[in-house]
Amino acid sequence: MNDISIVIVNWNTKHFLIQCLEYLVQIRSYIKNEVFIVDNGSTNGSLESVKIFFPEIRFIQNLKNLGFAKAVNQGLRLSEGKYVLLLNPDTVIKEEALIKLKTFMDNHPDVGIAGAQLINEDGSKQNSIANFPSLVTELLNKRLLRWLLPERFPGKERQYHEPIEVDSIIGACMMVRREAIEQVGLMDEDYFLFFEETDLCYRMKRAGWKIYHVPQAQIIHFQGKSAEKEKERAKVEYYRSRYIFFKKNRGISQWLILLIGLMVKLILSFILYGILNLITFFKFQKIKRRFKIYCYLLWWHLKGCPEGMGLK
Repeated sequence: MNDISIVIVNWNTKHFLIQCLEYLVQIRSYIKNEVFIVDNGSTNGSLESVKIFFPEIRFIQNLKNLGFAKAVNQGLRLSEGKYVLLLNPDTVIKEEALIKLKTFMDNHPDVGIAGAQLINEDGSKQNSIANFPSLVTELLNKRLLRWLLPERFPGKERQYHEPIEVDSIIGACMMVRREAIEQVGLMDEDYFLFFEETDLCYRMKRAGWKIYHVPQAQIIHFQGKSAEKEKERAKVEYYRSRYIFFKKNRGISQWLILLIGLMVKLILSFILYGILNLITFFKFQKIKRRFKIYCYLLWWHLKGCPEGMGLK
């Protein structure tokens, strides 16, 4: 049996995927692993290029974008490793990080998921920890919460020298124990993009498994390259997945409060950025982009949150 099965979901990230795989191939002499690439209907030649350079890797090719959770589950069903590493293609992982995650999991059999510290190219930290969504986290400023209540809301603002138990982790790099998956089930395919790893962590916590952030394992993450070309539609998926999580895990009353609260925030942002654009005569691209996103999100809500305006 392989020590680790690595599942990577790709959608039009050819350059980053090849770079990611180059590093993964180097670690095969350290850790016995198998790699699955699940391609979600890429149109930029991603899969064809990878097959040429990495013929030993196993491929699953979807004719269209099935979403992250469905694609991950395709890889999970075929994988055999004791642990499964769910890895974004826009990452660079070296052998030390993978070994550190595996060693931590080996030494802590009660841990269902362990996540790495995500970093930018310059070495600065990205947020790698997430609290379970609540009305507080979703209607207030998360950065302010992490600054005011760091023990309750851990994040990149603090320096952690040892692994810490958390609610959830960011899913760009997460090692999952097969035994835990077999107990709680695969990823929930109701989520197309975003919050699927949060939902998995939530179910594992409820089943008695622990979730840990391992800061010693560092992964370079070229954040959000798959979705950055379609930011408005990606934002729609973020809102949709947030609503799904609340309906499933917080109840209809909290979901309704969230919906109303986010609508109020969107209207206020729409007004604010509309005024800023008028004052600046639409000269600043950043302000124009923000206004465009808020317009799109507000229109999506007013239309009743239809499926067709997201990435599906």
